[in-house]
Amino acid sequence: MTERCVLVLLDPPGWAPPGVPAQAWRRALAEDVVDLLAPLAEVDVALAATAADRPLAEAIRWPTTPVYEIAAARPVAALAAAAQAGYRQAAVLPADLPDLPGLLIGKLFRALSDRAVAAAPRLPDRADLAALASRLPVPEWLVTADPALTGTDQAGLRAAGRTVPGAPPHGDVAACPGWHRLRGPADLARLDESLEGWEATRALLATGAVR
Repeated sequence: MTERCVLVLLDPPGWAPPGVPAQAWRRALAEDVVDLLAPLAEVDVALAATAADRPLAEAIRWPTTPVYEIAAARPVAALAAAAQAGYRQAAVLPADLPDLPGLLIGKLFRALSDRAVAAAPRLPDRADLAALASRLPVPEWLVTADPALTGTDQAGLRAAGRTVPGAPPHGDVAACPGWHRLRGPADLARLDESLEGWEATRALLATGAVR
């Protein structure tokens, strides 16, 4: 066990390509995210899932990948589960960025060397988060804010912190490089063909003939 954990949050995607079954799409995305994280050095990988999504988590996890059952598919709940498991730092990713470069994970944790929280935006519009990382235990202001990965941007995260009594200055949230998520048709064009991985997503797209 290391001091750091990366959690894949099994929150249902809000979109699937035409002609592709929603459940098959969801599984392919999540499976690719788990596969790209599993070989990373110096971090452990886990899945965070509600009871309803436990079967999906069991189907896509690697043999050594733990599954943390959480009451709601929220990043703070996933971070709290990592804290309870004994980790000192954790990052939460959505299950819809199958071609994320592993280097971006390292940048999240490096940002925690002098900040309590780090956030990466979803590109290109930065309307959502692509990742949320925190020192553990989870800061009280972040627990109170309880941000979602979808519908929260970096500015909103900092603003939420300022509304909580006793919260640190907004500078306690480090801004990290972002990445795209597969949230709509335009995002398919942002998949990087030169990056290794995302085999399940690639195969499903080829079968569905939507690229």
